[in-house]
Amino acid sequence: MGTPFQAKSYEFTQYTSAQNWIGGKWVDAQNTEKLEVINPRFGKSMAQVCMSGADDVAKAVAAAKEALPAWQDMPIRERGEVFYNLRQLMHDNIEELTWLVSHENGKTYDESKAEVLKAIECAEYGCALPNIAAAPQLEVSRGVECRIVYEPVGVVAGVTPFNFPIMVPLWMLPQALVGGNAFILKPSEQVPLSCIRLAEMLQEAGLPDGIFNIVNGGQETVEALCDDEDIDALAFVGSTRVAKIVYGRAAQTGKRVLCLGGAKNHLLVVPDADLELTAANVMASFTGCAGQRCMAASVMVAVGEVDHIIDEIKNHAQRVETGKDMGAIVNEASVERITGYIDAAEAQGAKVLVDGRNAKGGPEGYWVGPTLLDNVSPDMPAAKEEIFGPVLSIVRVKNLDEAIELENSSNYGNASAVYTTSGDVAKEVMNRVSAGMCGVNIGVPVPREPFGFGGWNDSKFGHGNITGWDGYRFWTRPRKISSKWALQKDTTWMS
Repeated sequence: MGTPFQAKSYEFTQYTSAQNWIGGKWVDAQNTEKLEVINPRFGKSMAQVCMSGADDVAKAVAAAKEALPAWQDMPIRERGEVFYNLRQLMHDNIEELTWLVSHENGKTYDESKAEVLKAIECAEYGCALPNIAAAPQLEVSRGVECRIVYEPVGVVAGVTPFNFPIMVPLWMLPQALVGGNAFILKPSEQVPLSCIRLAEMLQEAGLPDGIFNIVNGGQETVEALCDDEDIDALAFVGSTRVAKIVYGRAAQTGKRVLCLGGAKNHLLVVPDADLELTAANVMASFTGCAGQRCMAASVMVAVGEVDHIIDEIKNHAQRVETGKDMGAIVNEASVERITGYIDAAEAQGAKVLVDGRNAKGGPEGYWVGPTLLDNVSPDMPAAKEEIFGPVLSIVRVKNLDEAIELENSSNYGNASAVYTTSGDVAKEVMNRVSAGMCGVNIGVPVPREPFGFGGWNDSKFGHGNITGWDGYRFWTRPRKISSKWALQKDTTWMS
């Protein structure tokens, strides 16, 4: 393969710059503007990425359209074979992919490897699609059969975020490509490097040139993808603010659109919760990936007398070594935003139980340590707005009804969890909270394949989920075929 990443530790390592991948080749963007790709552990550039415009998007669309007919004519089992090969290539190069994710994103080695393993799991779902997507068929009347086949949409596109450089693209690619589409990816300009290896591995796995393309860039690139009328479907993962804009703009061209936005996830902790399980799990939820994931806990709703659990969470948080147990923040602006929320909460009367504002994981880079805020009121920004960092705000309530009311008052609806040893309490919360992904004693309730990923309310715009069977249905359209081959002795309304 073309450009392997050489790092085998956290030691700073430079990498090749990210060009556009169009028609199976690396090509420069039309303009010469470049953006530095920063390793967050060191706060310095490890590569550059080109910044593309509408002309570059048009080139990718042209390459996709040229390659599409032959790919659509290929049997679905042959399209699925690409993902068998990709899965094996990713396993064979898992250490390289792990270190590449870690260096461009700032995650720990263990978190990066977990992301790559989850990406492989997504590829495995693509391997299964030729069996799962078998068309249903039924004799609906004498001599009359109806069946459904799932046809590709055409040229499609995805816009993915910085926090999971290789996993989120593979939320989309298996379903879209096995479904017979050609795909244009716009990865986050902050983390475009893992997709270099993904493109090269897909080519080695047997994907025809032009069926997968990458157009790097920022806002101008996204706007061009939204506006291009030859792109038939678009998926987006990012902040709610941008998700709303992308959803509205892309839908104006008649394309189908699914946009996943931000979150403000609530963990409801009741007095009967298991002490050690709850403390360890809540800690992992709000500090994992330095809190830079839409499934991270950001509000702990303390129901009644749970100080013994809060104390244990505090003990866990104080033992975290930033840089070893928890990775870096993606950039300096994010550090300023996160610490700004902590400053404001403290000024408004919240108690800082664990303070991560001065934490360091090394002499350089961007860092915020685990931060625990107690006595946060529901009207504080720290309780309502997405912080996207390792900050847990504790809001105290008297009973379960108040806790559920607080959860349901949020504009978001991505995830919610309850910690309890009572099946009745768990059922009550699961039935009443307004969230699309829910957990019982699980603080990061990510649905694993084949179950779909997607929230409710302002956490998602569009219909269905981005992964699983819903994902396949998003990237395809059902054709209904009714057939009759002989005259029957009796007649029906379909005769």
